[in-house]
Amino acid sequence: MSIIKNPLLFVGSKGEKNLYALFDSGANLSCINPEFVEELGNKESLGRIRQIATAAVGHYIEVKYVVRLDFYMNDALLSDEFLVVPGLSEEVIIGAATMQKWRIKLDFEHDKAIFDPKFEDLKMVSVYEI
Repeated sequence: MSIIKNPLLFVGSKGEKNLYALFDSGANLSCINPEFVEELGNKESLGRIRQIATAAVGHYIEVKYVVRLDFYMNDALLSDEFLVVPGLSEEVIIGAATMQKWRIKLDFEHDKAIFDPKFEDLKMVSVYEI
């Protein structure tokens, strides 16, 4: 498992907030602490409740909700679905599925998460540049 923690801007249907995102290659799915969901976006019920395994053997957390959020890395707009995980110790966890989707690489030498240059066309364009 490999991790890097960086501040990112998260944007939802209700607002935006800078949160510390833990890039965790050991976590499959991306998650968010419920404390931040209400001010960012509308959570939706999952079709079926999920039991997420924790590091403690035989211990699971029940996850009932998901929220869709945009987030920005180096001015690039990315988005994904985040499980709303009760008792999550981090503000946000970016899991392996999200990193694979956006081709995000972890650079441990410089303690950075970077996305594939092929996505350079996703960079934000200022309203004044249009």
